[in-house]
Amino acid sequence: PALRGHRLVPPLRRLEESLCPRHLRPLERYCRAERLCLCEACAAQEHRGHELVPLEQERALQEAEQPKVLSAVEDRMDELGAGIAQSRRTVALIKSAAVAERERVSQLFAEAAATLQGFQKEVLGFIEEGEAAMLSRSQGDLRRQEEQRSRLSRARHNLSQVPEADSVSFLQELLALRLALEEGCGPGPGPPRELGFTKSSQAVKAVREVLAAACASQWGQLRGLSGDEDGPHKLGPEADAESQDPDNSSHLDSEVPRDYFLKFAYIVDLDSDTADKFLQLFGTKGVKRVLCPISYPESPTRFTHCEQVLGEGALDRGTYYWEVEIIEGWVSVGVMAEDFSPHEPYDRGRLGRNAHSCCLQWNGRGFSVWFHGQEAPLPHAFSPTVGVCLEYADRALAFYAVRDGKVSLLRRLKATRARRSGPLASPGDPFQSVLDSHFPGLFRSRLKPAFFLESVDAHLQIGPLKKSCISVLKRR
Repeated sequence: PALRGHRLVPPLRRLEESLCPRHLRPLERYCRAERLCLCEACAAQEHRGHELVPLEQERALQEAEQPKVLSAVEDRMDELGAGIAQSRRTVALIKSAAVAERERVSQLFAEAAATLQGFQKEVLGFIEEGEAAMLSRSQGDLRRQEEQRSRLSRARHNLSQVPEADSVSFLQELLALRLALEEGCGPGPGPPRELGFTKSSQAVKAVREVLAAACASQWGQLRGLSGDEDGPHKLGPEADAESQDPDNSSHLDSEVPRDYFLKFAYIVDLDSDTADKFLQLFGTKGVKRVLCPISYPESPTRFTHCEQVLGEGALDRGTYYWEVEIIEGWVSVGVMAEDFSPHEPYDRGRLGRNAHSCCLQWNGRGFSVWFHGQEAPLPHAFSPTVGVCLEYADRALAFYAVRDGKVSLLRRLKATRARRSGPLASPGDPFQSVLDSHFPGLFRSRLKPAFFLESVDAHLQIGPLKKSCISVLKRR
């Protein structure tokens, strides 16, 4: 009866968490401005003027939003699960590739050591053969000279022992001494002017210097080319030769299953803070150029002179793949440096018209690629679905036509490797010359997916990779 007129609520298990730590009063109000539960004293003091509602009212509103939040959580958990599975496969692939490469390198070093040992054996054998041949000649001459000296010594001794009265013996011994002396007439063989086998050290020294220079050169190339090589690259010397020619016909004519690229899938969301006022966004995936400007809030990253929009997030140190559906109009898709100013004038700010961006353009008649203000037309029919693959480790950007679960290369932009003789590119390909000179500099910055809608009513949609790539990753 004493509590009959009081307000009764269910008992709280953790009473201290439902009390204001400053005023020790029940938390009965909710501040929507700062998303905090408050007591009446806090509401009347620090949060005066804020939007305050009862806890039950806010809970009812949040419970209505709960299914949407839970759905977003499930989607994010699916993405994270797919990413975890891919990362685990990547870790296993890296480990297995490292083990296999270590074995190959050890085998090649063993073969190189065996080659050096074989060369060492041959050089030492050459020295022994030269020594034996020259010793054979020199020792033969030595024996002959020693024998001659011995004969002269005996003949001289015999002559000295002849009695003075014995004229016959004197004449005979003197004749023998003269004959022994005549046998040794002429100079004996002198020392050899050059020992042929002494050049062996020079040959080995030359091999050592060549080997040291080759090791230093290869080590420099290895360090210079090292990185996150997780892109869709080929293996072997044939692929290395093809990678130097971005327009290789085998790439242009071949088709690759789309599922292969989905393991590099990147979910692109349009950044509304970068959209030009003449672009209307449809969620985070669609954009259309309109005639009437849209009153977007002020943003330092918003384009002011070009009908362009960027994707959220900056890309670096990896391989990324996304798709774009060209619905209508002239559309350009590509990448742009994160630090490029969105306030550049129209002639320099457009996608592909500067050194800070490049793109694939559909102009209503055909495809072409743009970089640094240079255009290169492409001899390919229209494809409403375009795939973009950014290979950051390889400093390359590739555009693909996507049809019926297959992708075919439209053009792969990459600077060719420097050759020892001749220019980097043929004089007849000015676009490749521009790539060789400036394209590597594009990758000094983090890059963002970029989209330019050139014609009125141009319309594009970011491809629905989300469910597709997750299902493929789960299957794998």
